[in-house]
Amino acid sequence: MRVVVTGATGNVGTSVVAKLLADPEVSEVVGIARRLPEQAVPGVHHVAADLAEDDLGPHLRGADAVVHLAWLFQPTHDPMTTWRANVIGSSRLFDAAAAALVPALVYASSVGAYSPASGRMVDESWPTHSMPSAGYGREKAYVERLLDTVEARQPEMRVVRLRPAFIFKAEAATAQRRLFLGPLAPGSLARPGLLPVLPLPSELRFQALHTEDAAEAYRLAVASDVRGAFNLAAEPILDGPALAEVLKARFVPVPSLLVRAALAAAWHAHLLPADPKLFDLVLGLPLLDTTRARTLLGWTPQWSASDALAEMLHGLVEGAGGSTPPLAPDSPAGRLHEAATGVGERP
Repeated sequence: MRVVVTGATGNVGTSVVAKLLADPEVSEVVGIARRLPEQAVPGVHHVAADLAEDDLGPHLRGADAVVHLAWLFQPTHDPMTTWRANVIGSSRLFDAAAAALVPALVYASSVGAYSPASGRMVDESWPTHSMPSAGYGREKAYVERLLDTVEARQPEMRVVRLRPAFIFKAEAATAQRRLFLGPLAPGSLARPGLLPVLPLPSELRFQALHTEDAAEAYRLAVASDVRGAFNLAAEPILDGPALAEVLKARFVPVPSLLVRAALAAAWHAHLLPADPKLFDLVLGLPLLDTTRARTLLGWTPQWSASDALAEMLHGLVEGAGGSTPPLAPDSPAGRLHEAATGVGERP
């Protein structure tokens, strides 16, 4: 089996590639990314390509499955750039996969694609219109509509949509800090016991899973004959008190409007890369019922949500990183450059 993976050098992509390489049914993995690893990965043919403009056909010919993980989170101050990469790039990839007669397409959707339903447990039938004001959700929802068209026009193609909660592993901790908090945010703040209090909205509730568990779900989706959408999340549900327990801090509930105002001020001042509308999206997220993934996909997470979160926080403290460009640990020169040119605003 020949499998093409877009976004192969990111948080999920590196783990998906490893899972596929360990599967005896997979004979070749093609990893597509904008920036290639400096060192070759045995068994992987890495290709540098921009999904929004490069010819993708040659990379997809003869593929038995395409796993589409590539996603651009920044720059949030320039939504046309992320729209080009995420929506136009996805559309071009889907067209290329159809033209190459690829039998299976597995797409990385998200809990963020779901329409707001704060605290409500939902299955895969819940609407995927997201919160249009949030760029991330707007783009995830639009790509879901693109997939509706693919399924209608290419009924012979097996389309799978995985909708995971927050995905963590130690090697991605520094990269996630850069994406959402910026290069100047000290990872040492995540050291348990360092923060005496943790001020968060009392209504904050979310789910998470370890990247290795997410990667196994992608492998199962490639290897099986399933179709449709699958929610992915591990137990338990996380909230402010749960976060405070991991950090060994005292949870202090604060009004969400106060937190939102602080985030908005920092974002407008280019001190924070994460759009405050993403905070709105998170507060409105539903909770994911994973029955379908467990029964039809045969997926069972091996890590608890708490352990996945704790590993990521430990990675923050240690400045952990990976061997690919997106997951590279910080360098002092790189942090100074990002701080001087716009926090996290480099695509």
